[in-house]
Amino acid sequence: MSTTRASRQWRGVLHEYADRLNISEATPIVTLGEGGTPLIPAPALSARTGAQVYVKFEGMNPTGSFKDRGMTMAISKAVEHGAKAVICASTGNTSASAAAYATHAGITAAVLVPEGKIALGKLSQAIAHNAELLQVRGNFDDCLDIARDLAENYPVHLVNSVNPDRIEGQKTAAFEVVEVLGDAPDFHIVPVGNAGNYTAYSRGYSEELVRGETTKLPRMFGFQASGSAPIVRGEIVRNPETIASAIRIGNPASWELALAAREASDGYFGAIDDDKILEAYRILSAEVGIFVEPASAISVAGLLERADAGVIGKGAVVVLTVTGHGLKDPQWALKTADGSDVTPTSVAVDTDEIAGVLGLSKASS
Repeated sequence: MSTTRASRQWRGVLHEYADRLNISEATPIVTLGEGGTPLIPAPALSARTGAQVYVKFEGMNPTGSFKDRGMTMAISKAVEHGAKAVICASTGNTSASAAAYATHAGITAAVLVPEGKIALGKLSQAIAHNAELLQVRGNFDDCLDIARDLAENYPVHLVNSVNPDRIEGQKTAAFEVVEVLGDAPDFHIVPVGNAGNYTAYSRGYSEELVRGETTKLPRMFGFQASGSAPIVRGEIVRNPETIASAIRIGNPASWELALAAREASDGYFGAIDDDKILEAYRILSAEVGIFVEPASAISVAGLLERADAGVIGKGAVVVLTVTGHGLKDPQWALKTADGSDVTPTSVAVDTDEIAGVLGLSKASS
């Protein structure tokens, strides 16, 4: 039987890219089948911009976000080093991923989340996967400070994006893009919270260039919410605020690495306000058919902003990473653009009435 990827089940990124990652026969691979996510052509976005736009839909990972790519690596290496417990700070997606992979590995996951600042869909995942969940009366950055202190002084392994294994796992998404396109895109746009994904894609593309699999590096564009944009402002944001909870981070863990990656790729960081994020969120779901959490939609908002600015030219190949599934934070889908609640139209048990509501006319006999 053929062993090409097209003719067998995807095995997770550590198996698929073992030759390009820091693993060995001594590494117990903890996988839920992450990676192998679709790169989807987006004709509606291409029509809006004149570019050739693709969406890398990371919401198709096992726990519904890109975090699984890094977590399979982080948990596998933690187990290799003898860890019996792991800890992370999270705005939601990391908590869900850490809990799932720790449970699969048979070890304990402790999760620190900012009280009242985590979407219910993500909170429920961490609880379902049996994590020790603590809501800290502070923001994400307070949670990360405590998680670091605990890892330094107690027998628990930190699996936040400051852990280099996380970045290593996440870079595999760039490998997948190159495999589908046959080269690197001209531009790659990602949401930026902790900035780990920006760093990871840059590293993955750089390695593909060295391996001779690409002819260029894409320009890496990263976008933060205006109320939570420390990299754009050049200073820590003490009380970050945005509806995009996954990127509500005022002091990114991978800040310096991301700045280096920006310089290497002639990249860019920009800020988008919440209204534009929600507008892009609705465009992506209503025109492209991809349902994401609001933080993911900032990639679309960034694409539209940069295209309007004339930076992304006609015919350019652009990949947008959307990082988390819409079911993570579905409340925004139930609101109209003016903030009112969406309600279904009530109809009688009557075919003609329903046809009228749908604007249908009877077919001629």
